[in-house]
Amino acid sequence: MTPPAGSFAVLTVARDDLAGLTATRDSLRAQSWQGFAWIVADGGSADGTADWLRAHAGEMAWWRSAPDSGPHGGPYGGMNRALDAARALGCRHALFLNAGDRLAGADTAALLRDAIGRHGDAALLYGDALERLGDGCILSKPARSHRRAALGMFTHHQAMIYRLDTPGSPRFDERFAIAADYAFTLAALERGAAVRLSVPVCVFAPGGLSQRNAAQGRREQSLIRRDMLGHGRAHESLLRGAQWAIMTLRRLFPKAYATWRFRQPATLFLS
Repeated sequence: MTPPAGSFAVLTVARDDLAGLTATRDSLRAQSWQGFAWIVADGGSADGTADWLRAHAGEMAWWRSAPDSGPHGGPYGGMNRALDAARALGCRHALFLNAGDRLAGADTAALLRDAIGRHGDAALLYGDALERLGDGCILSKPARSHRRAALGMFTHHQAMIYRLDTPGSPRFDERFAIAADYAFTLAALERGAAVRLSVPVCVFAPGGLSQRNAAQGRREQSLIRRDMLGHGRAHESLLRGAQWAIMTLRRLFPKAYATWRFRQPATLFLS
């Protein structure tokens, strides 16, 4: 199916995670509003994902299955392919909902449609994320202000809606294996206004690259800030130390971290 010009797109990348992809699909199929375009870029999976996509092609505006490009062979090549497809289809706004991630509730797509209608000129809209912890409990993780973007990602990438048709709209820098989404977000903030939404956007699937390779992600974020924000070495040393302390708190004292960073309950947002 081809979406109407100016539509909202949900972009999904996947590789060898058919179970996660079908969970994402089920979340999208459950939405009360179905006027969005679903675009899927699979990184050449060997677990039957390509066959599944072929069998369900009628549910997607575009899909491809091919090995990921770039020096790291990671997800950002797929994200760039999905971005190119969304722009070619005339989509003005996009949300990245990766395999395993879900929308926060059955009315989330409709709420995002309405928010885009009110703030269509903004370069970035963002909201809270729901996160499933190790014990299965789902809690709300409030977004920080985008004005604190110099400290790192202020909400999950899957809780951000990007406008695609602003001048000089960038692609993901595939030199970065972990933090290309951070550079992409900083570039969006340079292009226009950002609007904080008062609703949760996604249920984040844990165990992604940024969590498995946190140290490399911190190093890449530091390089990005030095290049895009002009930070010096001393400034970056302090920031990286603070990020390390927060990740250590989460790993060693998860209950203390949850008390500080999460809100309860989150179940009322879920369908």
